[in-house]
Amino acid sequence: MVKQSFSDFEREAMRERAREIRNEQGKKKNPSADLLEKIAEMPENEAFIASQLDLLVQKLAPQLHPKTWYGMPAYANDDGKVVLFFQTASKFKTRYNTLGFNDNAILDDGDMWPTAYALNVWNEKISGQVGALIKKATQKDNK
Repeated sequence: MVKQSFSDFEREAMRERAREIRNEQGKKKNPSADLLEKIAEMPENEAFIASQLDLLVQKLAPQLHPKTWYGMPAYANDDGKVVLFFQTASKFKTRYNTLGFNDNAILDDGDMWPTAYALNVWNEKISGQVGALIKKATQKDNK
């Protein structure tokens, strides 16, 4: 029988999430500052994308609350459930960053639809595409 265990990376992600939960329970006063601090720790190209995403979410979905989630930028509804998140390629050792949407993001389109997108650059075209996804994901009458 093969013994399965968590990798060092997975253990660190769990520790980071546990710290976030403790901070949330302690009602940290400024989760937006925590998010910006995480963005500042990113490599320059990833930080640029994350900061542009943050500005776009603030503009198009100000009802979402910024927070960190597994050490990455995320945006949640009033109930604390994450709607969308950004994962860096460098942290997850992948070839692309990921913009992801959880199940409470209403992106439904028939019987199958994407919930995650590779995101390696930020420009006007990408901003428009991401903006349309944010609008769709957060429209209450979309449910």
